[in-house]
Amino acid sequence: MKFIKWFFIVIISLLVIGEAAILITGKTFLNRVFAMTIFSGKLSPDIDELNSFPYREMKVTKPQPWPVSVNYNKAKIDAVLMKKMEDFKTTSYLVIKNDSIIYENYWEQYNDKSVTNSFSMAKSFTAALIGIAIKQGLIKNVDEPVGNYIDSYKEGDKAKITIKHLLTMSSGVDFDETYSSPWAWPSEAYYGDDVNALTLKSEVKEAPGITWKYKGGDSQLLGIILKKVLGNKSISDFAAENLWQKMGAEQPAFWSLDNAGMEKVSCCWYATARDFARFAKLYRDKGNWNGEQLLDSSYVKESIQLANLKDTEGKANDKYGYQWWMMKHKGHDIFYCRGIRGQYIFSVPDSHLIVVRTGHKRATKKGDELPEDIYVYLDIALAL
Repeated sequence: MKFIKWFFIVIISLLVIGEAAILITGKTFLNRVFAMTIFSGKLSPDIDELNSFPYREMKVTKPQPWPVSVNYNKAKIDAVLMKKMEDFKTTSYLVIKNDSIIYENYWEQYNDKSVTNSFSMAKSFTAALIGIAIKQGLIKNVDEPVGNYIDSYKEGDKAKITIKHLLTMSSGVDFDETYSSPWAWPSEAYYGDDVNALTLKSEVKEAPGITWKYKGGDSQLLGIILKKVLGNKSISDFAAENLWQKMGAEQPAFWSLDNAGMEKVSCCWYATARDFARFAKLYRDKGNWNGEQLLDSSYVKESIQLANLKDTEGKANDKYGYQWWMMKHKGHDIFYCRGIRGQYIFSVPDSHLIVVRTGHKRATKKGDELPEDIYVYLDIALAL
């Protein structure tokens, strides 16, 4: 009994000291971090936290359902690959070939109407909104200085940063992208009260336009620019009117907000697997959706080709464009979006394939190598 008494005294003391430290440093968002992770039996965000934050709905108007192939779900999936897909806690897997659904599967309680978090796939969607804003004349071009839209970027080293530098994640701004730390930018951006204020605190560390370094802060700066040019219109409403509805989405999408009402544009767009697939079709078709040009083809082309940059090891960038990823696999050129829990939208243009996978877990990776699960999802699709 004495041990138990002292154990609880120590625990309570640590909690009091910890809360005092949080209050002194002003990092009050850490209370939400711990409440939604450790004290909820989790170590990180999950795909079903839409109702944990404010959000805006992106409504649908005239749905355009995907056609279903005559060979729908007739193929037998390799047992070894299926086992791997299940081991990664997949919740949805969708393959579209020649613009018709050829294979579709869901796990747990999920189905074709389930919306889940895109996580960093939202960065690619944000880049699409920048392209639309350029097409509409709200932004002149990608070479404009960020300072044209953000006052704190008008002087000093920040004045050298352009919109293109943000799109290619080569701004040189010192955003700490350490996912294992609750104090780093991604954690406070996700759980904090004011993502824009957080983002504008960071300073330049390197010259822009030289080194590609993955940073969600660059994406959020794009969001700040979008909000500036949209005035009273929200980014979600702009996305609904110019992207979601025009792509014929079947289900509403949702974008998580901070407590100031700003979209967390580096993550947190919630949608179904079938509707996520529309982004791959739009970019595969050079920004054209069934006859309507939503983005300029030149912008799309630039988006899904490798930016002329070096990586942090000094090697040529071999994986990133305008907030889109690129890779080669089995002789195929592939462009794709990806999120931290293994959210993927792949386009394999030469095979007329679109692949969407959502789930709870991504394979581990070492350094710059691609996570192993990527090859699982692509190999299944290529074999169909």
